[in-house]
Amino acid sequence: MAFTLYALIQTVILFTNAIAVLHEERFLSKIGWGAEQGIGGFGDEPGIKAQLLNLIRSVRTVMRVPLIAVNSVCMVLLLLFG
Repeated sequence: MAFTLYALIQTVILFTNAIAVLHEERFLSKIGWGAEQGIGGFGDEPGIKAQLLNLIRSVRTVMRVPLIAVNSVCMVLLLLFG
Protein backbone atom coordinates (compact mmCIF):
# COMPACT_ATOMS: atom_id res chain seq x y z
CA MET A 1 0.00 0.00 0.00
CA ALA A 2 1.42 3.32 -1.04
CA PHE A 3 1.46 6.36 1.20
CA THR A 4 -1.17 8.51 -0.47
CA LEU A 5 -3.36 11.40 0.53
CA TYR A 6 -6.34 9.05 0.73
CA ALA A 7 -4.45 6.76 3.14
CA LEU A 8 -3.60 9.76 5.31
CA ILE A 9 -7.24 10.94 5.34
CA GLN A 10 -8.40 7.41 6.15
CA THR A 11 -5.95 7.26 9.06
CA VAL A 12 -7.26 10.54 10.49
CA ILE A 13 -10.84 9.26 10.15
CA LEU A 14 -9.97 6.00 11.93
CA PHE A 15 -8.31 7.86 14.82
CA THR A 16 -11.32 10.18 15.11
CA ASN A 17 -13.59 7.13 15.16
CA ALA A 18 -11.48 5.61 17.92
CA ILE A 19 -11.78 8.75 20.03
CA ALA A 20 -15.51 9.04 19.35
CA VAL A 21 -16.32 5.53 20.62
CA LEU A 22 -14.44 5.79 23.93
CA HIS A 23 -16.95 5.32 26.74
CA GLU A 24 -16.26 7.37 29.84
CA GLU A 25 -17.64 5.00 32.49
CA ARG A 26 -16.57 1.72 30.90
CA PHE A 27 -13.08 2.55 29.74
CA LEU A 28 -11.80 5.96 30.77
CA SER A 29 -12.72 5.76 34.46
CA LYS A 30 -10.96 2.40 34.80
CA ILE A 31 -7.65 3.95 33.77
CA GLY A 32 -8.17 7.02 35.94
CA TRP A 33 -9.42 9.38 33.23
CA GLY A 34 -13.03 9.72 34.35
CA ALA A 35 -15.01 12.95 34.64
CA GLU A 36 -14.13 13.53 38.28
CA GLN A 37 -10.37 13.26 37.72
CA GLY A 38 -10.18 16.13 35.23
CA ILE A 39 -11.46 18.87 37.53
CA GLY A 40 -8.94 21.49 38.57
CA GLY A 41 -9.14 24.38 40.97
CA PHE A 42 -10.45 27.84 40.17
CA GLY A 43 -7.87 29.91 38.32
CA ASP A 44 -5.50 26.98 37.84
CA GLU A 45 -4.14 26.23 34.42
CA PRO A 46 -5.57 22.93 33.17
CA GLY A 47 -2.99 20.19 32.91
CA ILE A 48 -2.40 17.97 29.92
CA LYS A 49 -4.72 15.31 31.31
CA ALA A 50 -7.61 17.78 31.69
CA GLN A 51 -6.99 19.12 28.18
CA LEU A 52 -7.01 15.60 26.69
CA LEU A 53 -10.24 14.77 28.53
CA ASN A 54 -11.77 17.97 27.20
CA LEU A 55 -10.63 17.06 23.66
CA ILE A 56 -12.15 13.57 23.96
CA ARG A 57 -15.47 14.98 25.20
CA SER A 58 -15.49 17.60 22.45
CA VAL A 59 -14.83 15.06 19.70
CA ARG A 60 -17.55 12.79 21.04
CA THR A 61 -20.03 15.67 21.17
CA VAL A 62 -19.27 17.56 17.98
CA MET A 63 -18.04 14.88 15.57
CA ARG A 64 -20.68 12.19 16.11
CA VAL A 65 -23.01 13.22 13.26
CA PRO A 66 -20.33 14.32 10.75
CA LEU A 67 -18.45 11.06 11.30
CA ILE A 68 -21.47 9.09 10.13
CA ALA A 69 -21.46 10.98 6.83
CA VAL A 70 -17.68 10.83 6.40
CA ASN A 71 -17.60 7.08 7.13
CA SER A 72 -20.40 6.50 4.63
CA VAL A 73 -18.53 8.42 1.92
CA CYS A 74 -15.34 6.46 2.65
CA MET A 75 -17.17 3.15 2.44
CA VAL A 76 -18.74 4.08 -0.90
CA LEU A 77 -15.36 5.17 -2.28
CA LEU A 78 -13.76 1.96 -1.09
CA LEU A 79 -16.54 -0.11 -2.69
CA LEU A 80 -16.30 1.78 -5.99
CA PHE A 81 -12.54 2.08 -6.34
CA GLY A 82 -11.37 -0.87 -4.22
